[in-house]
Amino acid sequence: MTAAPEERRRPPARRPPSWRAQAPAVAVVSLGGGVGATARYAASLWWTTAPKGFPWTTLWVNIAGCAVIGVFMVVITEIRPAHPLVRPFFGTGVLGGFTTFSTYAVDIRRLIDSGQAGTGLAYLAATPLAALAAVWLAARTTRRALTGRQP
Repeated sequence: MTAAPEERRRPPARRPPSWRAQAPAVAVVSLGGGVGATARYAASLWWTTAPKGFPWTTLWVNIAGCAVIGVFMVVITEIRPAHPLVRPFFGTGVLGGFTTFSTYAVDIRRLIDSGQAGTGLAYLAATPLAALAAVWLAARTTRRALTGRQP
């Protein structure tokens, strides 16, 4: 018995990568996340925020982390190719653990709950705008500095 013509034309189903294929990436993201979260925690100890104060540490950590992401992505995608595990380790792990948009959300809630709704809403808008501007400016500056060309 032969298969129907439709069955002959259908490509075989793609299987998801095995755990063994994904294990190195998962390991380096975990390791990098621990490094980044430790650095963020150190920043919060070094530059503390008063209970009812503006969350300057979280704001500057997110801006700095996003600026580093801008530099990093230009360097590894346009200047010098990197090992396949560098992006998951540093980009996703270290910088993902360092930047803290979950704390940003908690800070907004804390500001609003403490009667500082205007400040909380300003912070709500300012953080993503500043983070995006940091990525864009850092990428543009890195590109210009390392290649001499404009985007």
